Amino acid sequence: MQATPPVPLPRRMSPGVWAACAWCAGLAFTFLIRLALPGEEEASHSAGVLIYRWDGLLQLALGTALTLRGARVLVRRPLRAMCLLLAGAAVATTALGVGEIPLAQYLAVATAVHVVAATRPRRTGVLALGMALGTLVLYLAVRLLAGWNIGTSAELAVALVTVIAWLIGRSTAETRAHGEALRAQAAARAVTEERLRIARELHDMVAHSIGIIALQAGAARRVIDTQPAGAREALTSIEQTGRETLSGLRRMLGALRGTGPEEGPSGPPLAPQPGLAQLGRLAADTTAAGVRVEVRWLGEATAPLPPEIDMSAYRIVQEAVTNVVRHAATDRCRVTIERAGDALGIEVSDRGRGAGAAGGAGYGLVGMRERAELLDGEFSAGHAPGGGFRVTARLPVPPLPAAVA
Repeated sequence: MQATPPVPLPRRMSPGVWAACAWCAGLAFTFLIRLALPGEEEASHSAGVLIYRWDGLLQLALGTALTLRGARVLVRRPLRAMCLLLAGAAVATTALGVGEIPLAQYLAVATAVHVVAATRPRRTGVLALGMALGTLVLYLAVRLLAGWNIGTSAELAVALVTVIAWLIGRSTAETRAHGEALRAQAAARAVTEERLRIARELHDMVAHSIGIIALQAGAARRVIDTQPAGAREALTSIEQTGRETLSGLRRMLGALRGTGPEEGPSGPPLAPQPGLAQLGRLAADTTAAGVRVEVRWLGEATAPLPPEIDMSAYRIVQEAVTNVVRHAATDRCRVTIERAGDALGIEVSDRGRGAGAAGGAGYGLVGMRERAELLDGEFSAGHAPGGGFRVTARLPVPPLPAAVA
């Protein structure tokens, strides 16, 4: 089974082939209108003196050769192709005994004007249109100076068709340019969003780790003289937290520098993104640092979650706990995870006396709010009625796709 449908035949044909087909269709039409077709008592146009003679057929053949040569170089050298196509139309017309260049002989030229206007800069397209219209005027002027009859009305119709072909080509070019501009804008927006996502990840990871390290360092400083073993344990925890943070930074930089989505620059697979399953370790690390974290699971909180919701929920809890460690001036907090129907509820509360970062001067609350809003969720943070600070978030949970047997 093919992954993508085949490209339609008209899309696979080059512009030169289209110009050649237009010339062949016009040539066939030229002969047909000079015959009495079924239902007609006589031909629409009388055949000229030269059209069925050897010299007339030679002129038609020469015009065809010039046109096919121009169609061949239309993509590579459009202005040279226009000269050849216009010469072919003029040479072939002399064998027809008419007072103007008929539309049938100008279909290839109009096609070329459309192609040049659609694929080349505006200046080249205008020059091609000027060459086409100038040839029509020059042809009529030569016949008029020679004292021959001219078909001004028919030539105006040919000129109108050529101008319309140019306008359609310009519209196609502008539509393509607008689409490319939109794609470039979307790509730039995607890059910006990815940078913001990486910045949030770095902030959440580093801020939490630095908060734990600062708390452990303070504890070690206080007991280094009286409880060397406790100080040694705190320093060991600082070392472990620092190493884990550096390892996470290396993995993230490896993801940025790597050539593939699954490997970093040195080849090993990247660690999976954190989720609510790591809340136990987060609580243990924070408790070891001096702030006890109590985690409560309500409802179907352990049910599987989409990856983006699982990671965002963990990051919201992590950042809220980090704010407790840094700002709440308390030794405990509570994390509640509740799965109720099609929503996931998150609450992190404490009884501390600190500001809880409620002023909003930092990036913590802003990052949590952005994470919730990106998932069409709700977020709130502020002082709790009974004292302390509370962070709540509600993330809608779409149904997971059914497993395919």
